[in-house]
Amino acid sequence: MDIDIISEQENPMLHRTDVRFEVQHDEATPARLQVRDSLAAKLDKGSDEVVIQELDTKFGMRKTVGYAKVYETAEHAADAEQEYVLERNAIAGDEDAEAEEA
Repeated sequence: MDIDIISEQENPMLHRTDVRFEVQHDEATPARLQVRDSLAAKLDKGSDEVVIQELDTKFGMRKTVGYAKVYETAEHAADAEQEYVLERNAIAGDEDAEAEEA
């Protein structure tokens, strides 16, 4: 799986960078969490700081175009994103576990 960054746009009000990217893959469309981890590694960020918002694969193509939000910290991601988006990107689980322990 190869990831190419198409564009990056700074969004200082929300402490994030909006990233459009393209994924070349040999097999089926990769899972959201695989793409998130690969994109985080390419951008030298933690996986909990990257939120994959959209993945779009055309039928029969081996190319997926996506949109991600890369936050400065995981706390900024938790503050700005809706709960279901955090769950979809496996970010909310850590906070729920801490709340149950308290």
